[in-house]
Amino acid sequence: MNVAQTTDMTPETLFSPANLWQSWLDVEVALAHAQADLGIIPDWAAEGIAAVANVETLGLEALEAEAARSHAPINALTRVVAARAGPAGAYVHWGATTQNVMQTGRLLLMRRAQGALRAHLAGAVDCLAGLADSHAATPMMGRTNRRHALPISFGFKVAGWIEELDRAADRIVGMEKRVFVLPFGGAVGAMHAFEGRGRAISRRMEQDLNLGALLVPGRAVNDLFADYVVQLALLATTFERIATELYALMSEEIGEIAEVQGAGTVGSSTMPHKVNPKLVVHVMAMAADLRAAAAPAMQGALTLHEGDAAANHLVVRVLDRVCPLAWTLARAFETLCKTVRPLPDRMLVNLSDSPAYAASERLMMLLAPILGHIQAHDILQQMLADAPPSRDALAARVVALPALRGAISADAVTEALDTRTYLGESERIALEAAIFGRDLAARLRAGVSGAQEPQEGRTGNEAVAEIGAESGIGAGAG
Repeated sequence: MNVAQTTDMTPETLFSPANLWQSWLDVEVALAHAQADLGIIPDWAAEGIAAVANVETLGLEALEAEAARSHAPINALTRVVAARAGPAGAYVHWGATTQNVMQTGRLLLMRRAQGALRAHLAGAVDCLAGLADSHAATPMMGRTNRRHALPISFGFKVAGWIEELDRAADRIVGMEKRVFVLPFGGAVGAMHAFEGRGRAISRRMEQDLNLGALLVPGRAVNDLFADYVVQLALLATTFERIATELYALMSEEIGEIAEVQGAGTVGSSTMPHKVNPKLVVHVMAMAADLRAAAAPAMQGALTLHEGDAAANHLVVRVLDRVCPLAWTLARAFETLCKTVRPLPDRMLVNLSDSPAYAASERLMMLLAPILGHIQAHDILQQMLADAPPSRDALAARVVALPALRGAISADAVTEALDTRTYLGESERIALEAAIFGRDLAARLRAGVSGAQEPQEGRTGNEAVAEIGAESGIGAGAG
């Protein structure tokens, strides 16, 4: 077994004891092969180590029992491998130190989670691209400062989400070259035990484990883990912002978005009429939790000298929470995007609720060549200040303005105030975003290594049940 080849890994099992032990064994095998290639240890010793470096072969109970006795997991691993590998066991962990192995193993598991996260992000972006495409011209009210602003299309709104997710994807992919590097430099990072061949050993291990290089592979380089967590926290911020907006659009008063939850979903144990949003609030809660991890991760980067156990323990605690959480969050966000149902009829009703002023900017620009921009603005603002008139009444008042001298007809004013046709370049932007989003999803998938494919065809009920089982989604019902 090799953690890079394991196919059944999940957020819940990512840092399971078996996977952690196996990741450390994989590092020991890479070290042995690198040293055998350089003639530092015999070839037969590397092969003997590799032959037994499997949790199933060694026995998880044996590894954990030895670790419980020594309070030193890698020392325990070395002893159990040595006992099982015969003469080859004398060469295991040759010149390495505990943190080299534990940190590198954890990076291998983090990279597995990263691949899955990218796959789920690709699935979410694909879904949003479909919404941007199909609703490129679906009119709705744009809102600024929680007030009606100008009409847009729903596809335009989704286009903004796609572009924001692209920036988030750029950050999490960009940090991979900084984070997934080999921190393997011996006791203090200067490769003392390798007799001048430390760099050569590292190069071979980097190739074997598919990790980048560090000039100073020390034990105090926790800033790379802080980088990892901060980028995930920013991704969570984007997820949360989109989910929060969806949640607001699901409110009774707006009602422009619904979750497709499937028949039989219960919203409240006391109010039979209620079917509460389920998935969106779960995403919001998880995203807030992940955002909060940025501060302790940065605290863990404040290491002292060439090694700092206190900082390292803090970093491990943060990573143990953040990696599975980020994976689960990305999966839940993809599911949310698949269950979002726009309600165009309700969007049109809300758009019609303010017929006199939602397109007032277009009317102002119609008047501006005759009255000047400032005067046109002030006249309309005054007309709309107290009790906004109906569209026809406003048109009549505008046409009667002496300063216009009959230059603009009532039909032209009425047409200018039609909110359904004043969408700016929403449709073009949405259609371009749909193309861009599908390309982004393809690029994310192209970089995925060993990630599980998102599950297709799940119903809303199945999605709710899965997420509910993970975190008690029923909490707060009603």
